[in-house]
Formats: sequence, structure tokens, C-alpha cells
Amino acid sequence: MSTRLFGEPVRRVEDERLLTGQGRYLDDLGREALAAAFVRSPHAHARIRDIDVTAALDVEGLVAIYTWEDLPPGVAEPLPLLIPHPALTHGRTAHPLAKETVRHVGEPVVMVVATDRYLAEDVCALIEVDYEPLKAVVGLEEAAQGSRLVHEDVPANLGAHLVQEVASTGGASARECIETSPHTLAFRLDIERSASMPLEGRGVYARWDGRDLRVYSSTQTSTSVRMAIAAKLGLPLPHVEVIAPDVGGGFGVKIVHPWPEEVLVPWAAMTLGREVKWAEDRREHFVASAHERAQVQYVRVGFDDAGRVLGLEVTILHDHGAYTPYGIIVPIVTSTQLLGPYKIGSYRVEFSSIYTNTVQVTPYRGAGRPQAVFCMERTMDKIAQHLGADRTEVRAANFIGPEEFPYDQRMTFQDGRPLVYDSGNYPEMLRMIKELIGWDSFERGPHRGIGLACYVEGTGVGPYEGGHVQITSDGRVHVSTGLTSQGQGHETVFAQIAASELGVPISRVSVVTGDTRRFGYAVGTFASRAAVVSGNAIALACGKVREKALRIAAEALEADPADLDIADGLVHVVGSPSASIPLSTVAVLSNPLRYSFDAETAKATQFATATPADRPPVADGEEPGLEGRGFYSPLRSTFAAGMHAAIVETDPETAEIRILRYAVVHDCGRLVNPMIVEGQVHGGVAQGIGGALYERMAYDSDGQLLNASFMDFLMPYASEIPRIETAHLETPSPLNPLGIKGAGEAGVIPVSAVIASAVEDAEGFDIDRMPISPSDLYHLRAR
Repeated sequence: MSTRLFGEPVRRVEDERLLTGQGRYLDDLGREALAAAFVRSPHAHARIRDIDVTAALDVEGLVAIYTWEDLPPGVAEPLPLLIPHPALTHGRTAHPLAKETVRHVGEPVVMVVATDRYLAEDVCALIEVDYEPLKAVVGLEEAAQGSRLVHEDVPANLGAHLVQEVASTGGASARECIETSPHTLAFRLDIERSASMPLEGRGVYARWDGRDLRVYSSTQTSTSVRMAIAAKLGLPLPHVEVIAPDVGGGFGVKIVHPWPEEVLVPWAAMTLGREVKWAEDRREHFVASAHERAQVQYVRVGFDDAGRVLGLEVTILHDHGAYTPYGIIVPIVTSTQLLGPYKIGSYRVEFSSIYTNTVQVTPYRGAGRPQAVFCMERTMDKIAQHLGADRTEVRAANFIGPEEFPYDQRMTFQDGRPLVYDSGNYPEMLRMIKELIGWDSFERGPHRGIGLACYVEGTGVGPYEGGHVQITSDGRVHVSTGLTSQGQGHETVFAQIAASELGVPISRVSVVTGDTRRFGYAVGTFASRAAVVSGNAIALACGKVREKALRIAAEALEADPADLDIADGLVHVVGSPSASIPLSTVAVLSNPLRYSFDAETAKATQFATATPADRPPVADGEEPGLEGRGFYSPLRSTFAAGMHAAIVETDPETAEIRILRYAVVHDCGRLVNPMIVEGQVHGGVAQGIGGALYERMAYDSDGQLLNASFMDFLMPYASEIPRIETAHLETPSPLNPLGIKGAGEAGVIPVSAVIASAVEDAEGFDIDRMPISPSDLYHLRAR
């Protein structure tokens, strides 16, 4: 493969369009469509006694009102449980519109369709719902006691329970190893609830022509939304199209599917024979989408005088909210990624996933890893403190060595595959991060501290992705893949891969993602998987196209295909550039024609080419055109890694926490585009700082979200984000042809652990709960 563009910091090709207002987002579409709005529950837990729509019926512009009783059987059923698991013994999902009982504030109860959104909202305000309030179950420990139930048929509110244990090499259990260790510690850690908050909320727009349904959705998985809609509405899959237009951020919340609105809006369009659209407002996003992060962790650890972990036992209470549409991926990831870059003597992890009367919990950028890293890295810091040792030395004593890869952690990962690390060099990363942040020369002062954290991230999970590549008679390369883009730079990265594989200028490559008309088979954009899985699929498709192009060009040039190469869009004889043929002409020759449409296509007509009489114009096993399709299905996940460090200063009076420096060393295998990886890391760190210092979903005991607006839910401005210093280490993955690993979530994963470590260093007392606000720090000082 030519590496002329692979590895180069190519500027993002999509930015000019997006930054000049030429993007097309969901709410830019369907200007003439009917508008949907929803009556949502004001109660966290209540029975629905009656719904009275009488006062709304005479509103001019009202088109329809729907309750659960109005829905046909397929639509009325509970939404799918997307990822079943044997440990998820009591999985529960919501109905598209509430049936009899609501279980969190914001649950949809009534759908209104009107001529515009303002009218639809006015109608919603006139509908009277008679509720019988029930006592809400809020808070993990209260919910786990089971004295009150979120679902009457789920004892103790326990949706799932899972234990994984890895014994020592001598066969001893984690508990046995802890009990016999020279040193032991036990403590509790807390991570509070947060949420994704993409700039653009969710949205759906549907058109029905009596035969075919076209749905636009601001989603991270258009192909899966298509399959879900077809199943729920009883339509043949070929008669359903789903398109993700430009998507203004996802961060995990838009991987959930189908949302109630993704079923109801298309159903309403079919029922009414009119275009229908719904776009989420910010209040709805707070109370009706999804949250993440909330966990309580109980840790017991045994270790020797060098800080080597001999036994580790972690018990996790995970809050999954009112429903489990995405299964238990988050606590599974937490429990398995907790091991990080370390070889632990023996490990036992147990989690209980608990129902509460709060918004459902599904993956948010990092997807359980920030909680895992917080647990493991706080443990490493506590071991160092107990021994009076340098925090970096304790980590180094536990590292997996570079000569030990592949390294089997002897657990089952979120994809059901073995947790086997493919490559890495953790001692070198530690050396690099210490040098980058100036660890050994750092001078502590009053209210000034330094911290670091390490992590390993499973990326590129399967089961597969595909890519289609076509070279047309104008010499342009058209790439399509089924997964979607939410700002990651896919148009650039995939174009770089195609341009490198095919030897064409990147300006001649266009990329389409998330359109089921162009590519119908895909899994989705999540879990830092796009470049790994779709990138390799596109490379494989390009390989097929390249092979065919060389074969056709060889006939035209009367040369051996092995003697040909492609550069700058020309197929030429190696060592003889003048003996060449443009790829555009090769594309023409690949499609034998009866008719001529222009000067180029005339070259492929039946009297312009000399096909031997003893073979057909299109050979057996061939197809016309210069195009190819490839699929990449990974054996198992690739494992990226990184180490972050920060220097913070805490105000002695206001307890404000200021980040003075922030440094990142990251390894995602071979870098396709260092500039884009840098951007992903920077964006992730910014989001991580939000989670560490600002973002907290605050529920009261009645299940009311107290800060459901940007007035009260704080996120960092650019002024709160320090300059981020980065360095990259490349340990190629042996698991895929391109040698790459994922990078999309790397920046966010260890930030809470890093900030906790640095604040603890500055203040001299334990930081065991995140996020930490100035108020939190003030009260900790007063203890």
C-alpha cells in the first residue's frame, strides 16, 4: 500500500462545508412536514388513571392525538432489548407511549401531531393526565434494599448480577490472596450521574409514499434503525430507507435505537399519509434521552512491599435507571476494563445493575471506562500512599511488559470475546508521560498538586463493517460505508485510506456514510470502532478495485499486471511512466457499452474495443464497472492505551480548582491522520474535564431532576480547558491489515482519575467521589 497519505495530517475535508453553514442537519429538513410533540410525565413514578383530551380537540391546526391505546399491536409493544445477556435476568424496556405506569420524569405519555410545533406544544398543554403518584426509588443503595420497587415484577430492583473471577497462577482466589497479602486496604468510591449533551438533540423526520418509507434520523446507527423500524411497523426491509444527515454530535446517546420517537414518527407518517417531523428540545434531552456514569464501588486490595497487586476484589452497584434498552454493556465494560495496563495476581469483580426511577442509563463516551479507570487508578494511588512510594513506581511494578503481548487477562469482554490485549508498551508510555509533564522535577507547593492515570481501552469491536468503492468514468472515487459520522472526520480519514490504497489524489475521493440507500449493512459508530472496522473494510474494498483496475489496464497496455502501479490517478508501467492509462479510462473499459453518451464512454462501445470472440464481453465471475465491496470482521477487539497527567492549583479560599497543565500520551496503533487523532484527544479531554469538575445530574428524593437546563447543568467553556500537550506512541495492532486501533474515546476516559489524583496531592486528603466542585472541596476541607 502506498503510504503517501496514510499517516499524514491532512486537513478535514468536511470542515469548510460545516463551518460555512452548508451542513444539513435533521431540523434543516422537512420544512413543510407536520410537527410532533409529546406530553411527558411530570412524575418519576405514577399510575396513569385517565387521559382527557377534550379541551385540545378544537384547536385549529391539530391533526392527531395518540395514546398507548391508539397504537397498533406491533407499535404498542415494549421497545427492543438490544443486547440480551444471560446475567440480565430482569431486562425491562419502555413502551413507545406509557402504558398504565410511568417510571421516570420525561417518559412520553401522549403524542400530538399538528401543523407546526408551536401548535403541537399548545395542544400538549391542554391535555389532562390524571396520575396516581407512587413513591419514587432514587439512589443506588436505597434501590438495592428493595423496600420499594420500580417494576413490580423485579425483586430488589435487581436487573442483572454478574461475577467474573480470575484466580492466581497458583489457583488461589482473589479473597484468599487478599487475606494472605502483606498489606491490605478497603475503601469506597463514587462516580455520579452525567450525560452526553450533544449540541444537536435527537430528531426524526419521516416520509411515506404508500409503498416506501424514508426516515431521516439524527442517529449513530442508521442501518440498525432501519431494521428496527421495519420490524416494528411490519414493513419489508427493502421498502425502508434510513438516512443519517449531518449529525451534531452523538457521544453514545444516539446509538440507542429505536427511540420511541423513531417508531412513532414514521408510524404517524404512514397513518396520516403526511410527512411528520420531531426535533428534541433541550429540556427533553435532559429528561427523556439517556444518562450514564453513576456507580458505587467497594474495593478490597492486597499487595506486597513493592506495591504489586496480589489480589483485588471490586463490588459495583450500577444505576441503570428505569429501563435497560442497551443491556448491561456499561457495567460489563467497567468490570473488565478496570484491569488497565496491569497484571493483577488475582481478581474478582461482581456487579449488580439496579433499577431506579430515573432516566435510563446507556453508553456515554467512554462507556463504563471512566468509572473503571477511576477505580483502578485510585487504588494505585492509595497503595503508593500506604507504602510511602512514588505513584509512578507502583504502577511500573504492576505493568504488563512489552514482551508479554498478546496478553490474556482471562476474562470475557463486552463483545463476548476473550479479553486479550494485542500490543502495547506501557513502560515506554510511562517514561514519555513523566517527561512530558515534568514529573520528576515537579515542585509541590501549598494547594498545588500533580496527578496521573493510565488506561487501556478496548476498541474496534465487531461484529463487522463494510465498505463500497467505485471509480466512475470521470476518474472520481466514491466511497460509501454504513456507519454514521457525528463529527469524527470520517470523510477525511476514509478518503485518506482510499486515496492511499488506490494511488489517487484525495481531492478525487468522496465519502458517504449513514445512508442505507448507499450501503445497507453496518453496525454503527460507537466504541472507538469506525477507523478500525470500517477503515479496514474500505481498504479491503479498495484492494479489490485496485486488482481489477490493474488487470484491465494490463490488457490495454499489453503488460503484465505485476509490472503496473497506480500513482496520481494513472496506471503506469513501473519504470516507464509514459506507458500509462488514466483510471478514468480504466473505469470506462470496465463497463462494456452498446451506447455512447460522450467521448469517454465511446471508448467502451462494442466496435471500439476488441473482445476476443471466444469469450463474453463481461467474463464469467465478473461484474461490469470498476467497483468493489469489502467487509472486515475482527477476531476480537484491539486495545489502545494511554496515560494522562495534570498539574492543578486549588484556591485556598474559594476552593476553585484550576488546571495549570494537562499532558497526554496515547497509543492507537498506526495513525491514519495525526491531526484528527489530536482533535479527538483534545475533545475527549475537554469532555472529561466537564465530567470531573462540572457535570452532575442532581436528582431529589422524588426523582425530580433539579438541574435540567444549561442554567444549572454546568459544562466547561473554552476558558476552562488548558492547553493539552500530547505525544503519540505507535504499537501497530497485529489483528487488522492497517495495524490501527481506535481513538475516539481515549481523551475522556482517565480524566476524573487524573484530576482526583492531582487534587488529592494538592490538598493532602482522599478524593474518593467525582465530580468534585468547589463546594465539594470546601466541605471536604472542613471535615
